[in-house]
Amino acid sequence: MISRNCGRRGAAAPPHGIPERNRTAFWILLIYCPILCLASSRLNSGAGSSTTQCMVTAPPACASLLRLKALIGRHTPRVGENRTSIKGLSLYRRIAQSPCHRAIYEPSISLFAQGEKTVIVGGRDYRGVEGSFLVSSIDLPVQSQVTRASPERPLLSMLLALDTTLLREVIARQETVASARVTDDDVLALGAAPEALIDACARLIGLLDAPAEIPFLAPLIQQEILFRLLQTPQASRLRAVVSAGDHRHRTARAIAWLRQNYAEPLRIEQLASIAHMGVSTLHHHFRAMVAMSPVQYQKHLRLQAAREGMLGGLDATSAAYSVGYKSVSQFNREYARLFGQPPLRDVKALRGA
Repeated sequence: MISRNCGRRGAAAPPHGIPERNRTAFWILLIYCPILCLASSRLNSGAGSSTTQCMVTAPPACASLLRLKALIGRHTPRVGENRTSIKGLSLYRRIAQSPCHRAIYEPSISLFAQGEKTVIVGGRDYRGVEGSFLVSSIDLPVQSQVTRASPERPLLSMLLALDTTLLREVIARQETVASARVTDDDVLALGAAPEALIDACARLIGLLDAPAEIPFLAPLIQQEILFRLLQTPQASRLRAVVSAGDHRHRTARAIAWLRQNYAEPLRIEQLASIAHMGVSTLHHHFRAMVAMSPVQYQKHLRLQAAREGMLGGLDATSAAYSVGYKSVSQFNREYARLFGQPPLRDVKALRGA
């Protein structure tokens, strides 16, 4: 244990009883002990990391959260993703921690009922804990990792794709409200879910027990979920992206075009024209939103699509050509650089997992 007196000022002389020959050692310890304490503290707290932690305090368990947890548990017979008969809704069960893996987050809300998951974007760590939600308002390359899960207490979460057309309608029907300013480097929004939002999500999942009601009630509850999101401090990001004329909205148009046309040759001037921006302005706001350039973003989209194609049965050469690569050797190099190993070895490991 480190003494609380370590580094305290005002010690004009060493304590009585220390022999003269040992007093030099005493002064060395007195000077360097605070430095060693600080270094130890920084190492233990991860202060040397280049990432910024974004987290929320888990809210106290409420009846709605307990119901949500039970519903997700009942409707996730398989480990991993469980797609549902409600459009845009997927439920997840994870029973172990996972290594960090890359993915593309589409516009969506993730609500965590149990366990923990970390999502990393542009040097920021967003830690989703029980009772928190994570909103992505654009197509975004991320790294994610399950950090707390076990067979006895699995990670249970839901993901609902955001319908941007419906979001615009909900915003238009609301009274104009002032929202907090969003900084350019806020690429995701993380918050503690209010009970009303958790309750609406639980009622949406509860419709899986009454399939005949889904066509009538699911759209209404999804509309309520958007309304509840717009009452949270994280609403400003959603408002900015769908507000015509805002630079985030214009940048989002470029991102959406790349998402649809990633296999096509990229001309930055054409992309800037789509976004109604100058080339340098587009580069600046694009990097601010997704933490990479348009060319890097297209490369991520291509490689993710090729990976999914190979998992579906394509060989590496066919996958490379299908996503727009002209050189298979370049594809292999860039794939290994992104995913850590060559295509065939990576796909084999994924299938084994």
